[in-house]
Amino acid sequence: MIRRYFFGLLFLLLISCGKTEKPIVAFYYWKTIFKLSPAEKEVLHDNEVSKLYIRYFDIGLHPVTQEPFPVSPIHFKESTNNFTIVPVVFIQNKVMLLSHLDIDDLAQKTIRLVEEINAKNKISCQEIQIDCDWTLKSKDNYLKFIEQFKKLSHKKLSATIRLHQVKYFKTTKIPNVDSGVLMYYNMGTIAPDSLNSIYSKKISEKYLKSLKKYPLHLDFALPIYSWAVHIRNQKVIGLRSKLNVSELKKDANFKSISPIFFKVIKSNYKNGVFYEESDLLKTEAISSEDLKEMAEQLDENVVQAPKEIIFYDLDEFNIKNYEKNIFKQVISCF
Repeated sequence: MIRRYFFGLLFLLLISCGKTEKPIVAFYYWKTIFKLSPAEKEVLHDNEVSKLYIRYFDIGLHPVTQEPFPVSPIHFKESTNNFTIVPVVFIQNKVMLLSHLDIDDLAQKTIRLVEEINAKNKISCQEIQIDCDWTLKSKDNYLKFIEQFKKLSHKKLSATIRLHQVKYFKTTKIPNVDSGVLMYYNMGTIAPDSLNSIYSKKISEKYLKSLKKYPLHLDFALPIYSWAVHIRNQKVIGLRSKLNVSELKKDANFKSISPIFFKVIKSNYKNGVFYEESDLLKTEAISSEDLKEMAEQLDENVVQAPKEIIFYDLDEFNIKNYEKNIFKQVISCF
């Protein structure tokens, strides 16, 4: 009897495991003009993507008045009718650090601009996402802003969450949102060393166990971008986007001196940036194996499975570096 009960229970568990839904694939879109290339459309179609998180604008400080100010609002050059759109507003932390910040005014103006962009482009949204890397000094303003924004917008509200905000949530606090998106990248320090600042397994392991204690539901954002760290006289002087190993190997002005380092052998301009002879470029990128490893790490350390895996970001330059089915491979890890 006991044996029959045991096998019956095991059978029910196996059925329930089989019914677990995999997370959907979604993308962040982080350009100032919304216009999809054929390659981008193909990726969206092949992965049955129905949801896009589109950066609508940043909020920074006006250079003269030092008051909150919208930066680079998006322009839509084609329809978004085939997708569920989530407007994303990136708020620079220095805005939340203002001692005189008028939180109600900022919330009202932010909502109004989102609504204006939606109305102009015939977009209807049910959710808005706030992206801000708040700190202990800015948390009071940030948390009050979230409360007021949620009250006034009457929308589902999500927020981006960083690893340090998960581990130390008792001090950084948890915003009053419906869900969070853990930005599982930018883990290290941008430095002239050989370490990858986008993803480090060693660093991630210091935070992963904290996920089981975090009380807010989290979806995950994974990186598919690359960049190069520009080094001169052993000092970092900038980050250069849209540069990776394959791109630099095509340019005779750069010489590969290691798997990730390139040396400038002749002074030149590339993509509007001046590179001086003897400068170094350290390429940082995420491989397919890195993505699957990240997904497996997260899956092993969460109590509740994510509903979405959002890749940052949808760009032809980024997606051409991966095999066609990588996104489905990643969500199969959950």
